[in-house]
Amino acid sequence: MPAESEPGLRVPPRTIPVPTSVSAEAQASLASPGLSSGSYPPSGDLAGWREYATSMDAQLFAHLAHINSDGAEVEHITVDGGAEVFTVIPPTVIPGDRRVYLDIHGGALIVGGGRSCRITGIISALRYGLPTWAVDYRMPPDHPYPAGLDDCVAAYRALLETREPGEIVIGGTSAGGNLAAALILRTRDEGLPLPAAALLLTPELDLSESGDSFRANLGVDNVLTKSLMPVNLLYANGHDLRDPYLSPVFGDFAAGFPPTLLASGTRDLFLSNAVLMHRALRRAGVRADLHVLEAAPHGLLPGTPEAAELVREVRAFIEALVPVGPTPTGS
Repeated sequence: MPAESEPGLRVPPRTIPVPTSVSAEAQASLASPGLSSGSYPPSGDLAGWREYATSMDAQLFAHLAHINSDGAEVEHITVDGGAEVFTVIPPTVIPGDRRVYLDIHGGALIVGGGRSCRITGIISALRYGLPTWAVDYRMPPDHPYPAGLDDCVAAYRALLETREPGEIVIGGTSAGGNLAAALILRTRDEGLPLPAAALLLTPELDLSESGDSFRANLGVDNVLTKSLMPVNLLYANGHDLRDPYLSPVFGDFAAGFPPTLLASGTRDLFLSNAVLMHRALRRAGVRADLHVLEAAPHGLLPGTPEAAELVREVRAFIEALVPVGPTPTGS
């Protein structure tokens, strides 16, 4: 809420009902509370942050543990540069399909690694029907920026040893969307080729939280129920929050960026991130498709018809840009 000295609209307390414009499954999700995130530890309390991350990781894994791998083949590897990666081959993969999805997990830049990363990698592989590399990147409090981004860069470099850039899709949800976009900007700046496409789903693209939805949707989003600023500062480790490798929405896209699909929801605390990124890409002449789901909070209503419709859109986007084809000569 704006300080008393700031200009702004004063909104009276009110109840926002669950809308009837969405599916019954979505209505049930909107009527339920999200994960309990508790209170943030003091900024310098590393032991407290470790305890906080462990608690949140346990909640996340409990939420994911029911996922069935449905025959997916999973292997844990370490690539040159030391990054940990789960490689996932879904049972529906088309023989000879060289396309691959580089998946960067969410979790507010502080949780979602290890066993949770393995499961979210499986989820992505099954959703999109693609072989998937899920990066188990390092995180704060022990490994702040740029450790996690370094791991994502190392994974992409390793993937380029076996795939053409036009066979690679890079993407992530929430914090994974931040790292996916930052990875593309940094590897481009380092002279590596761009991937074929990017997926930025309910992405955390602005760690400075400058967008309108960070205030307008505060208290409306039942998944992200408060600002992540203390976590953002922990992750940034003293670096400028508006640095494009930390907040990709401030990047120079005229220098190159792949076609991008963005998705958010009208109740998403991060809606402004997707909107501002979409406009920045369009101004730079980059293809950018924006999907905004009715009433969706952060996370985009998993397990609902709305989420299934978005998956179909993502699959069509990938297929149009990276169709299944023969193995390139000399690869």
